[in-house]
Amino acid sequence: MTGADADIMGAMALALGAAWASGINLYLAVLMIGGLGLTGAVDLPPDLEIVQSPPVLATAAVLYALEFLADKVPGIDSLNDALHTFIRIPAGALLAMGSVSGVAEPWQMAAALVLGGVVSAGSHAAKTGSRAIINTSPEPFSNWFASIFEDVIVVIGLLLALFKPAVFLIWMALFVLLLIWLLPKLVRGLRAIWNKVQGLREGSSQPGTSLAATFRGPPSSGSTGGPPAPRS
Repeated sequence: MTGADADIMGAMALALGAAWASGINLYLAVLMIGGLGLTGAVDLPPDLEIVQSPPVLATAAVLYALEFLADKVPGIDSLNDALHTFIRIPAGALLAMGSVSGVAEPWQMAAALVLGGVVSAGSHAAKTGSRAIINTSPEPFSNWFASIFEDVIVVIGLLLALFKPAVFLIWMALFVLLLIWLLPKLVRGLRAIWNKVQGLREGSSQPGTSLAATFRGPPSSGSTGGPPAPRS
């Protein structure tokens, strides 16, 4: 492989890695990429050098700390994911475009922008959908485990993208296959949760019906529900 080919592969891996990681945890992705660039561990592309500036890193650190806490609270994490739909996907697209600056033509940078948005949207959808389903569990430990696991795979994925681009591209192909398999199941799971919530809401809205009565179910077989029969 020539040096030019290696540069293109590295830029492609970084673009996909930055977009993929942004869909899961944008602020951790910025801290990882910018921190490694600031310390000189990696040479970032020209348009990506902005993320290694101290003000950007400080802002990302504060936002990551806030998201780290919000991500551990069931319900709050799903609200946070919903709000970040409008942040993670555009940011992932921009990071992908910046990752190929210096080795790509303008049309290739535009293609990286679009592809980065698609990849960010895919990883964000997988995170948001799976966390919404996990939140139906009554115990909080699965939520904590999922949050920590997401941070770990972001760190591992970005290290591979920056230092082992060929390995990361294989990782990315496996992720796409997993996403194709997972998304229909997430959609069915979310639809089942929505139908259950709607059923409970409709049951509790009927006159004389309380939410507790909805959960108690129908009366027992020995009860007719009418007035007591007169004694003979």
